[in-house]
Amino acid sequence: MKEIFINKVENISKIVLIENGNVIEKYEEDDRKKRLEGKVYLGKVQNVLQGMQAAFIDIGEDKNTFIHLKDILPKVNVAKNPNVEQEKNIKKLVKQGDKILIQVKRDSGHIKGAKVSTHISLPSRYFVLMPDIDIRTISQKIEAEDERGRLNKIVDEILPKGFGVIIRTSALKKNKEELEKDLNSVISIWKDIEEKRKDENGNIPKVVYEGQTFIEKLLIDLVDKDIERIVVNDEKNYDEVNRVIQGLKEEVKIELRKKENIFDIYDIEEQLEKSEQRKIWLRCGGFITIDKTEALTAIDVNSGKYIGSKDLEQTVFKVNKEASEEIAKQLRLRDIGGIIIIDYIDMQSDEHKEKIIQVLEENFKKDRSKTQIVGFSKLNLLEMTRKHMKGGE
Repeated sequence: MKEIFINKVENISKIVLIENGNVIEKYEEDDRKKRLEGKVYLGKVQNVLQGMQAAFIDIGEDKNTFIHLKDILPKVNVAKNPNVEQEKNIKKLVKQGDKILIQVKRDSGHIKGAKVSTHISLPSRYFVLMPDIDIRTISQKIEAEDERGRLNKIVDEILPKGFGVIIRTSALKKNKEELEKDLNSVISIWKDIEEKRKDENGNIPKVVYEGQTFIEKLLIDLVDKDIERIVVNDEKNYDEVNRVIQGLKEEVKIELRKKENIFDIYDIEEQLEKSEQRKIWLRCGGFITIDKTEALTAIDVNSGKYIGSKDLEQTVFKVNKEASEEIAKQLRLRDIGGIIIIDYIDMQSDEHKEKIIQVLEENFKKDRSKTQIVGFSKLNLLEMTRKHMKGGE
């Protein structure tokens, strides 16, 4: 049984995805923080820095945003020719005072402004629409070749020229009528953006697309995961959940428990506290530690109290195998993105190393985010990457 709990205390909404009483994903949204990610602006170029092949764009917020050359060049060019960035001069593409249509890809931090791109992507339930980009991809989590072929054939029939698209996992087994209706809805959003872009009245910079709210995006991403119940303790959040679910025409039980700490159910608060701990114990008696740095996340596997009952190699493999299952769970729960280095207990057997990679791959199938396992390095460290889930699928 899968459920979503949205617990608001003062200005902070904590959202958790529950499976059989266990927290498997968690998110947090602060009403006081202005969220820009996903919004589309008609901005104005403030400064062009040739030495950095970058520019600063005024979007009307406190800080100017930052755009790199690769986010201005047509995406298909960069894909076909990785050296195209070295061959181009940003000053020939944009100059101070230019108007430019951009989308916020990453919110601003304490020091840096938001990161933006001219590559607009508009998510819907079954697709991510990419205007003016001749690229089509399909979620890797849709593995059956016949289903991939069916979906690509439908998209051939319903996708107008001049658009690229990502076919999302949620499109699995959906019929042509459902897919076409969803695609048309997101194309109409793009047409509205274009109309606002052409309208020269009003001040520039200006917002031309507000994007999805945090709760709306999360519900659209999760509703196809067999969600049976959504429990909310705040009336405003409850109204938004109802609006989104009704728009999706899904039958999900929605409960409002006003002014109640709903995290007392399933001991969610205790589970969340454990998810913040550096050390996580394994069932066998071993443990893992998780340390995040600016550049990467380092995970260390230790045998702890486990001494095994057979030979050393089997003991090491058992701990590493159990650690792999827990690591996949923790990466998803903590929504850890970027470069991840795992220091397993040294294994002599190449067969065991392959099995560890297989265990990770199998467990990552449950993760909505994109993961890539590079493999074991010469130093016997496993290297991998994971996409931060806030960006969606």
